[in-house]
Amino acid sequence: MTAKKVLVAAVSVCMGVTVLAGCGNDSGKGADKSTDGKSADQIAADAVKATRDAQSVRVRGNVQQPGGNEVRVDFHVDEQDRCTGTMSGQGAKADVIQVGQTAYVRGDEKFWQNALKGQPGAEKAITRVQDKWVKSQPGQAGIEGMCDKQAFLAAMDRDKSERKGMKKGSTSEVDGKKALALEKKQPGGEKLTLYVAAEGKPYILKSVTAGGKQPGEVTLTDYGKKVDAKTPPADQIVDPKISKS
Repeated sequence: MTAKKVLVAAVSVCMGVTVLAGCGNDSGKGADKSTDGKSADQIAADAVKATRDAQSVRVRGNVQQPGGNEVRVDFHVDEQDRCTGTMSGQGAKADVIQVGQTAYVRGDEKFWQNALKGQPGAEKAITRVQDKWVKSQPGQAGIEGMCDKQAFLAAMDRDKSERKGMKKGSTSEVDGKKALALEKKQPGGEKLTLYVAAEGKPYILKSVTAGGKQPGEVTLTDYGKKVDAKTPPADQIVDPKISKS
């Protein structure tokens, strides 16, 4: 449920060392799921469920990694394996599109240097693929889950103890929506603040992890909005078997 865990789910397959390991309609206007009269723990549980049940969501955030590197992601994903997004970290950046079971990654030079480090023919391959779309193959290792909405959000519900013992904070606004803050101090000096929509469906609007070794925050927006994912132009797509170049 922390910003750190949501980002790890999004980034772990995106900033890896293999070639591509880097990487409905639900308006939210249903019955009012007021937070009044509920405990902080119940509100948190309702929020995780509502967020996971949404047909689509945009996930934007950043987290500090050990050593001072910052990882940033901005992904719009849905239940039909469609997504568009960007990710950056360690001086590298890449764009991602997925349509069905096929993903496309367009990375800059630094991204491919990180991804192809130690592979035969890497220098020649980097020149050919940087700033081009590299197409994945169905079932390719490192791709599974990259644009899977549930894979992004499953980390929020993996450790249910995290949402136990929360306390209600103040009410504020997140992206123009009324939100109730739920707060909890974690071991190691971390403080988790979860902002839950106080009107309509109790979506998670923001998660902030302050202090500790990996501070960061995630904002979740665009619930139920269509993901505009389209296959890149054919002349901008290159063969993924770049290590054989």
